[in-house]
Amino acid sequence: MLNQSPTEKLYAMRLRGMAEGFRAQQEQTNLQRLTFEERFTMLVDQQWNWGADRALERRLRNGRLQGPACIEEIDYRAVGGLDRQMVGPTGIGKTFLARAFGNKACRDGFTALFIRAEQTVPGTGDGTS
Repeated sequence: MLNQSPTEKLYAMRLRGMAEGFRAQQEQTNLQRLTFEERFTMLVDQQWNWGADRALERRLRNGRLQGPACIEEIDYRAVGGLDRQMVGPTGIGKTFLARAFGNKACRDGFTALFIRAEQTVPGTGDGTS
């Protein structure tokens, strides 16, 4: 175990973000002027961000959002006051909104699941229309 490099040990401990940060620090000579605490803090931040990014990727993948949609892309200039006739037609953005809310939930640390609703005939439950 003494013959292993610190990077190999970090990978073995599943600290991949810290290992990648350590490798990057070795390649940058201008970091020598930083204190040990500053460099160590950078490594801890790298590990923290790596873990948070992986968790977000996992939540987005498991949410099956099927495409990019972000709440920041919603056009709020649209006329308000949706009526019942407007909710049904295709192309008005229902799916986009569902995906955008799911994406935002995942970014906020929650889980989400996007499932398309199948059209069913009321009372039959057999999925036919």
